[in-house]
Amino acid sequence: MSENHTYTPENHLFSIRPAVFSDGDALAELDRETWSTLHAVMPKPQPPYSPFFDDRHRPEDFLVAETAGEPGPVGYLRLVPPTPLACNTHVRQIQGLAVAGRARGKGVARGLLRAAFAAARAEGANRMTLRVLGHNTPARALYESEGFVVEGVLRGEFFLGGRYVDDVMMGRSLDR
Repeated sequence: MSENHTYTPENHLFSIRPAVFSDGDALAELDRETWSTLHAVMPKPQPPYSPFFDDRHRPEDFLVAETAGEPGPVGYLRLVPPTPLACNTHVRQIQGLAVAGRARGKGVARGLLRAAFAAARAEGANRMTLRVLGHNTPARALYESEGFVVEGVLRGEFFLGGRYVDDVMMGRSLDR
């Protein structure tokens, strides 16, 4: 996200800002803390841990949610162009969203989504997409409540926790 702005939701319980390189360790810990087959297709991280930021996961691709008076981030969202192709520079894709257990139910994920909409619009995007696992009912409900619709389903795309799981593609316009 090229624009350096802070997003504060109406309830002022948390704020959202672009990530900086020094957030890496805290975001890696949050990533490990929130890992679950409900949303992760990669194996559970094991020591020695890789750095959170690398050539493909740059700080400028992340929004970070923080709660006043609490150390470290309570959530993050990764927002990137889905491909390097000039023909779809109008699209941004969410490729990661995590919220700490202690911050769930407080609107952090919704706030991150809305901040991502604003950041994508500021970059000239008019469409947003994401992929979510079919059995992740809470995430799917949140995305639908924020205007995403199912645009495709890859049935049984992943084998997780001893069962086949659908990969659901969702999208929405940023015009509203």
